[in-house]
Amino acid sequence: MPELPEVETTRRGLEPLLSGQTIRSLEVRQPRLRWPVPPELPARLAGARVRRLSRRAKYLLLETDQSGALLHLGMSGSLRYCAADTPLRRHDHLILQLENGFQVRLHDPRRFGCCLALPPDGAPHPLLVGLGPEPLGPDFDGDWLFRRSRGRRGPVKAFIMDQAIVVGVGNIYATEALFLAGIRPGRAAGRVTRAEYRRLAEHIRAVLEAAIEQGGTTLRDFRREDGSHGYFAQTLRVYGRAGLPCPACGNPLRTRRIGQRASSYCPACQK
Repeated sequence: MPELPEVETTRRGLEPLLSGQTIRSLEVRQPRLRWPVPPELPARLAGARVRRLSRRAKYLLLETDQSGALLHLGMSGSLRYCAADTPLRRHDHLILQLENGFQVRLHDPRRFGCCLALPPDGAPHPLLVGLGPEPLGPDFDGDWLFRRSRGRRGPVKAFIMDQAIVVGVGNIYATEALFLAGIRPGRAAGRVTRAEYRRLAEHIRAVLEAAIEQGGTTLRDFRREDGSHGYFAQTLRVYGRAGLPCPACGNPLRTRRIGQRASSYCPACQK
């Protein structure tokens, strides 16, 4: 599944291409995505001018002078910017035609993505209500994590993957940040100290920024907006490396399941 760095990479690639463009039409070739595409959305977008393409958590917000649309890439979705005469592919479900002759196409083989209308009054979409702070924003730090973790007995990895605590810290990035912070993923969130959370928050931010810089993690179904892979997978330290030597101490890495996800860690370096 595309995580926050993959979505942000897509946003940064497409935003300068979309900003200021007028939308000529939205063609819905397959309305049955995760949620049905609103039938009124094409009429609402036709003739609208794009103000910007922003992001909240893993959602992309196509903001226009007539409200706009909320998009999610789901498990296997991608957005492609291409010339209008580019041959269509089987799973190109939505086509946004721009006034400059180019198109943005939502390609989603599994149809777990979505394209929904943003509220016309500027209010947040219901899917965005209740989300935690952005991990790269000013409202997120170790003190925030410490305050929200008090009394929690669940694993710290599940805690930092909770979208109500902080958005966009998926399995790969949580695993990597916990390793760098020296904290075992199965440790109770309420037992992690303030100093440890401050260190963890710094590593969460650093891991995500590095992934964005390198184009996101290479996943089987994900492609950048230009069709190429991301490269962060080449620098993963512990994720998916159970049984291999720890890059820090050489001891074999172990794995356990936390919240239905495999969690690799070093029993010597992480406490």
